[in-house]
Amino acid sequence: MTSGAEALEWIGALPFAVAIRRSALLYLFVNAAHILSIGIIVGAILPLDLRLIGFFGKVPIPAIGPYLSRAAATGIVLAMVTGFCLFSVRPLEYAGNPAFLTKITLLALGVVNAVLLHLTPQWRAAVKGGPLSWRVRLSALLSMAIWTGAVLAGRWIGFLSE
Repeated sequence: MTSGAEALEWIGALPFAVAIRRSALLYLFVNAAHILSIGIIVGAILPLDLRLIGFFGKVPIPAIGPYLSRAAATGIVLAMVTGFCLFSVRPLEYAGNPAFLTKITLLALGVVNAVLLHLTPQWRAAVKGGPLSWRVRLSALLSMAIWTGAVLAGRWIGFLSE
């Protein structure tokens, strides 16, 4: 057996993984928490991205930018924690699921895109009320595509698992 398969089996044997697998109610709550976390992400990122690409021009970026960014980051952390719990229920199956792998790749790309944007002087200028550069707008367009794709890939997982 390869070390990757052993690691996946180890994840599946973790106490919380066993508990979630044995309790439909616990699985329901973890799954609901994961869906709510995704709602926080999308509910924060999409309005911010839309504003950054030029919609809702009267809404001040200095007021919403930092707040929605932090809300999205909180949603991402919660989604990763709850997602790992769900993954732990059937790690061997999910690790081979193309939709799951796509979702994880898009999640990583979304996080990298956001981190890179937040490190730029263009972002710092935008949240201080400065002009929206092409870099900020492009990052927002990419963000919308990436996070929408991640949600679609997440929904696709179940169809490939059956």
